Amino acid sequence: MGHRKGMEVSIAVSHAVALARAEAIAAYPITPQTHIVEHLSSMVANGELEAEFVNVESEHSAMSACIGMSATGARTYTATSSQGLALMHEILFIASALRLPIVMTVANRALSGPLSIWNDHSDIMAAKDIGWIQIFVKNGQEAFDHTIMAFKIAENSKVLLPTIINLDGFILTHVVEAMNFVDQALVDKFLPPYSPRHTLDPKSPVTMGAFAMPEIYTEVKMKHQVTLMDSYQHITAVWDEWAKLTDRAYQPVERYKADNASTLFLTMGCLGEVAEIAVDELQAAGESVGLIELRLWRPFPFAELRAALAGANLVIICDRALSPGGAAPPVLAEVRSALYALSHRPQTLGYIIGLGGRDVSPESFKDIYAKARMEVAQGPSQEFYLYGVRG
Repeated sequence: MGHRKGMEVSIAVSHAVALARAEAIAAYPITPQTHIVEHLSSMVANGELEAEFVNVESEHSAMSACIGMSATGARTYTATSSQGLALMHEILFIASALRLPIVMTVANRALSGPLSIWNDHSDIMAAKDIGWIQIFVKNGQEAFDHTIMAFKIAENSKVLLPTIINLDGFILTHVVEAMNFVDQALVDKFLPPYSPRHTLDPKSPVTMGAFAMPEIYTEVKMKHQVTLMDSYQHITAVWDEWAKLTDRAYQPVERYKADNASTLFLTMGCLGEVAEIAVDELQAAGESVGLIELRLWRPFPFAELRAALAGANLVIICDRALSPGGAAPPVLAEVRSALYALSHRPQTLGYIIGLGGRDVSPESFKDIYAKARMEVAQGPSQEFYLYGVRG
């Protein structure tokens, strides 16, 4: 079925794209995602992957090219990061509105300014409303698996939405991990060739992305919203199918030692594994604390998150992006909104951590836990806290 091997996570992602038999790739290099498309270009040049690789002059052009290639019926992939994702921004809305099943890896990195090449989630949080399916992974195995699964999710005829796999820049993209790989036969069984519903073809012309008068624009946006929310059932069905083939199961909301815990951390991305160490040590010291790891960001898993958090007294929500001038950072705002429907709502405190790649250790989570308990005891003094600010 497969084999276990140590590999840089970025290179493993490129192998997952090749196993998925991507047919069209357009990309522009930007740290820290460059290794992914660099390796893919080598595979195409060496004849290891039969695909069209388009060298473009910017990320804006990369997404524009992906839209054209996907519209002709090609299985399409790209990757970007930070300012590259920002440069794509206006085109990202078009890809989802056209219902084109493009798969994109975002190697999460801080947005300028000041200039930073290090990891946080400010890039994807600035693009949270682009209408794409958005998934977070916390290690190399998850990055490999979800890259393959993303094509099947996006290309489902009842979904047909572009899909982003978020993996943390450098602290995940550039590390070597031992991963369980799968062979081509298994992927071919799991992922059939893409059969598009509509394609651009000079011999049979169709209109894509037509101008919308006010009389229909709202209805089109409502259809997009309904389709994105309905994609949830198809996402989980694909994850279940993958679990049967590989014994690797994934959930929209993952629980770690959370049963009966009065305080819960909530994280996204690879810092969840750091928080797991802190939870282990805190529980060993007699503290009632657990961890919730949010994997599916769009569509947001409202029911599952409410169920996971309902029994807690306090939820410590760890954001990796700031919403300047707002009442709360993105994840804290989303979670509070989701919990509003509960008759008994746990108290929520937000901590912004790891901005611009600042180190977050198990000791950091233990310190946040202590500070949060103190804040609850005396009454929170502010809406959220930037952890570790000096001066």
